[in-house]
Formats: sequence, C-alpha cells, structure tokens
Amino acid sequence: MKIFSNLLPSNKISIIEELKKQPVPLHVAVIMDGNGRWASERGFPRIVGHKEGVKPLKRIVCLCSDLGIKYLTAYSFSSENWKRPQKEVSGLMQLFFETIASELEELNKNGVRIVLIGNRKMIPRKVLKRFEDAENATKNNNNVILNIAFSYGSRQEILEAARKACTNIKNNEADINDLDEKYFSGLLFTQNCPDPDLLIRTGGELRVSNFLLWQIAYSELYFTKTLWPDFTDAEFLQAIHDYQCRNRRFGKI
Repeated sequence: MKIFSNLLPSNKISIIEELKKQPVPLHVAVIMDGNGRWASERGFPRIVGHKEGVKPLKRIVCLCSDLGIKYLTAYSFSSENWKRPQKEVSGLMQLFFETIASELEELNKNGVRIVLIGNRKMIPRKVLKRFEDAENATKNNNNVILNIAFSYGSRQEILEAARKACTNIKNNEADINDLDEKYFSGLLFTQNCPDPDLLIRTGGELRVSNFLLWQIAYSELYFTKTLWPDFTDAEFLQAIHDYQCRNRRFGKI
C-alpha cells in the first residue's frame, strides 16, 4: 500500500522524522532504470531522459542525508552499456562530464563524498579526470558517500577480485587461509562500504542486471514500475517504509 502518495512539502519533514524512529538502511543501492523509455514515450531523444534522470538522483541524495542513510550506490552506466549505439554512448559521456562539474559545488557544500566504482580503463580520459577531480575535491566529506557505479559490471568486479587474491597469495602477501568472505569483500570496488541493506530498481524490470552480485546477498529488494525520471520523494520514502516493515533474519529464525 502506498502510504506516502500524497506527500507534500508541508508534511515531508514529519514523515522523515517518523521514519527515523525505526532503523533506516545504512546503505541503499539504486538501479536507475527507465530513462530512455521515459523519453521515447514522450517523443524525445533518449538522451533527454538521461538528463531528466539527474533530478531524482539529486533529490534522493538529499533524502539520504535527511534520513541518516550513510551510503548510496547509484548504477549509472554498466559495462554492458558500452555496447549501445555510439551516438547514445557519446551523449552519455558528455552528460556525465557536464553534470559532475555543475553539481560538484552543491554536493561538496552538503558534505557528499563522490566515489567512482567501475572499470576506469574503459572511461574516456576527460570524463575520468573529471570524476577523479570530484573524488579528490570531496574526499574529506562524510555526510553521504555517493558511489557512482560507472562502467561497472559485477561479474567483472568479482573476477578482478579473484585475480587480486591469486596474485596476493602467489606473492606471499596473503595465505590461502586468509581467503574468507571478509578478505574477498576487501578486494571489491565497494571495499570501504557495508553491503547494501536495500536495493531499489525502477522501470518495471525484475532483475538485478549484473549489479553488486556479491554485495546484495542479503539485501532487501524493492521493485517499482515507475520510470526513473518519475521516481518521486514519496516513492523513495515508501521504499524505506517497506524496508522497515520486513523481518530480516539473515538465515536465522
């Protein structure tokens, strides 16, 4: 049941305070799906949908700060997305390049730390430099850690971690008996983050699309048909409420 469908600015603060009386997730991950379909349904080029998709992400970052959610991981560009038409990929690279610059000052002012997780070797040099400059500029912030999953694929991440583990053992930097879940997690892109408590996917698809496969082993999943540009504050708060209503047993009784 959608209890926050009539969310207004006048009651948003009280709803947030009410949600904070119960445990909120420490880490939320989001698959921001539906930008292209949103644009196509309106007769616009797909890139228009991607531009529109920046707005809900900005709002969700603010809500995470208000709720005390420490980590937000946003799936913004997958390793498979490189296979899309070159025109769309080029448009997305330019959008990321421009958006990082235009939003950095406000993110920094609000104590948001930007962390890029993904295969950096695939990212065009000028875009990567802008990401790394943003990481450096916000490295001392700790209000919200915003992980941007860009050129990211979880299977590739796991394979790379396995290679690192093998290399460390081969070089006598680790023993085979050191290779437990904690050690392996420390070799992933998300090594400095707890696993997500909640994974939200917009756009109506019921799959995780090679996203944080290791990390979401015990995450709560929230799926919605809402296309990402239409994802409102109310629906995000609804997802948090839904999470709070679940009984997380982690395999126990």
